[in-house]
Amino acid sequence: MNTNYEISEEFDYLLVVNPDVLVAKDITRIRQYIAGTLSDERVTAGPLHIALFRSAFPERYEEDFITMLEDVARKQSGFAIYTSRLESFKHADGRQSIGINVANPKPIVELHKSIMLAFDLKPQAFRPHIMLTRNIQQEAADKVLPTLAQQLFVRSFNCHCFTLMKRPTTGGKYERVRDFVFGDIEHLTGSLFNYAA
Repeated sequence: MNTNYEISEEFDYLLVVNPDVLVAKDITRIRQYIAGTLSDERVTAGPLHIALFRSAFPERYEEDFITMLEDVARKQSGFAIYTSRLESFKHADGRQSIGINVANPKPIVELHKSIMLAFDLKPQAFRPHIMLTRNIQQEAADKVLPTLAQQLFVRSFNCHCFTLMKRPTTGGKYERVRDFVFGDIEHLTGSLFNYAA
């Protein structure tokens, strides 16, 4: 019996949609308010994105994963994402997370569903949002929520791709693997001016 298996490090893979630079700058200001009010920069240290899918598996499967994601992206059309307000999420342990809602969730919910189906996974309930701060104590939430709950955050940005990121399952920062641009780009090349009058 051969026991020489190929050993491949396991990674934590994350698919995200990133807001554009202007929206990200506005979100950063809100995060700075939260960090300043709580006197703790760590509470807002996470990246700014809408998480679509997360899974851990050996790195040797990364190319297969990428091929499947290319197929999903090729069939996807771009869409706009709108936000309108900030909301809090209460966890079972009493802690809270605060995020920015997606006011028109249907296009991104459909994208999430396409990704799940590509991996033969049953689509689950999915509530897209941009996380501002995660798992803070109730007393910390009580310091910032009264002000944040009164704020509207009416913004929009175009979604034309999603990004694959990874980090070792042992921890660390996520690193960008690649972006997946929607639509069949090769098919579109040179076609923009074919119907000029």
